[in-house]
Amino acid sequence: MIFNTGAALLDAIVLAVVSKEPEGTYGYKITQEVRQVIELSESTLYPVLRRLQKDECLEVYDLECAGRNRRYYKVTSRGWAQLQLYESEWRQYSEKITGLFEGRLNLSNGTNEGKDSTKCGEK
Repeated sequence: MIFNTGAALLDAIVLAVVSKEPEGTYGYKITQEVRQVIELSESTLYPVLRRLQKDECLEVYDLECAGRNRRYYKVTSRGWAQLQLYESEWRQYSEKITGLFEGRLNLSNGTNEGKDSTKCGEK
């Protein structure tokens, strides 16, 4: 994808992925699911997870799996509230962008009147 993904969007995507597993999920699985939406390396994911944990949006716990500890992440009540805010903001933002691309967004004086129909490069 050619669009940059900022910290807030990364946080929103990670929270959305983790929220799908009420009992929590682990880093590798989070990476795989996020990669279905955007390209993301594990070296990018773990700072996002730490930031969300520091902001009290995620809680962390370890469970043994095949003789090793596996770190799990679970959305906290604060994380659920943040996710709802992200979802609301995303819906508004994406509706505006989609409206712009589809010509539904009124850019000048609240109307679509006066649109210049010339093509790029025409005078």
